[in-house]
Amino acid sequence: MREAIIKIEHLRKEYKASCPLKDVSTEIYDGDIISIIGPSGTGKSTLLRCINGLDKITSGKVYINGTDITAPGCDMSRIRKQVGMVFQSFNLFDNLTVLENVAVPQIQLLGRSKEEAEKRALEILGKMGMAERGHKFPDQLSGGQKQRVAVARAVAMEPQVLLLDEPTSALDPTRVGEVKALVRSLADDGITLMIVTHEMNFAREVSNRVFYMDKGGIYEEGTPDEIFGNPQKENTRRFIKQLQSLNISINSTEFDMNEFAVKLTDFARNTMADRKTIHMIQVMFEELVLVQLMHKRKINRSEAVIEYSKAEDWTEFRLCYGGDSFNPLEEKDDVLDELKSYAIKNIEHKYKDGENELVVRF
Repeated sequence: MREAIIKIEHLRKEYKASCPLKDVSTEIYDGDIISIIGPSGTGKSTLLRCINGLDKITSGKVYINGTDITAPGCDMSRIRKQVGMVFQSFNLFDNLTVLENVAVPQIQLLGRSKEEAEKRALEILGKMGMAERGHKFPDQLSGGQKQRVAVARAVAMEPQVLLLDEPTSALDPTRVGEVKALVRSLADDGITLMIVTHEMNFAREVSNRVFYMDKGGIYEEGTPDEIFGNPQKENTRRFIKQLQSLNISINSTEFDMNEFAVKLTDFARNTMADRKTIHMIQVMFEELVLVQLMHKRKINRSEAVIEYSKAEDWTEFRLCYGGDSFNPLEEKDDVLDELKSYAIKNIEHKYKDGENELVVRF
């Protein structure tokens, strides 16, 4: 059984105008590579700062190897030797060379000699392809190079856990692969990692656990396959699939079809969904809702949802309605035959407890 290095109990962090973390409880185990994802403003970076003691916790507990870092008199300098952090802005010392940026903290905080610290610095910089730039200053480096120096500085302190805040944010997309290799190298060296990232493919490929943060906490947690392949909660699903949706309620026979057509056109324009698909959805809506349900079966109340996934480039039409089990796509109708001949990826009809759900994905 893996050992819990970090234990968080009902962590809350309030600012004057906001409360990004309302109630966070979790455990981080030795060897974990955890990616933290979610919308902006949901407390991802704040969580890292609370774990490292940089932000004072409003309430709750954080334990690092059994030590309560919220307790009065806790030696945070000792804790930060165990839990390192690489900031999104890197926080390198502009007046020090690359070599000095990595060596000086070892001298000041670990008590190493200058020779020992520089030897260790060159060893780590070499692993990251930065040894030849040891004489340069930060303003002579690219964003990706600064990032590697910041990571090297943190690794040189030999932390048990390393917190990375948006490690790919300063990189050209073509260089993200370098960060993946770096993360795997750090993991191979036995460092436990917590990574705040907006790169979904990166998170899926490097992690063994994923935290989706929303609503003031860890809204959903699971393996990469669970979170990215089959999220269980609606907010997670919408974020992962990059969903935009149009919801339509039909409550009477006086439904305004012209207004619906305008909304559907706006939806297509805003989402960049395929115009032909949107047209087919309009035809489907008219035939299924107005003709099959309202006119023939006298069902005046139903809900229609049109969703577009930017991440996976599909459009989905979902129709929910009451009554007996009835799949209108099984009816003999020329329009329905035309719809079924269109490039439809999937059609599914479900019935349970007096409720029908028809889902058509294009």
